[in-house]
Amino acid sequence: MKKLLLISVATLSLAAGAAFAEKVKDWHDIDKVHNKIVTAIQDMERARAANHYDMAGHGAKAEELLRQAEHELHESVEAAKMAK
Repeated sequence: MKKLLLISVATLSLAAGAAFAEKVKDWHDIDKVHNKIVTAIQDMERARAANHYDMAGHGAKAEELLRQAEHELHESVEAAKMAK
């Protein structure tokens, strides 16, 4: 199960990296990345639950960082909408 979690986190990291690497055209592109981060949070919640939350604190830290990223992306989308 831990291997599955590591593979999932690695896959999500690569997907997020690819999303950030694409040229941003407007706030809709940033919103798409925001939605991917929301999905990653949901996946992380399921992975932590499947591992009985026993991940030596790393799962909680990863989820916390994802939530911070989600918040910042949300704020950036709202700021971009206001700027137009």
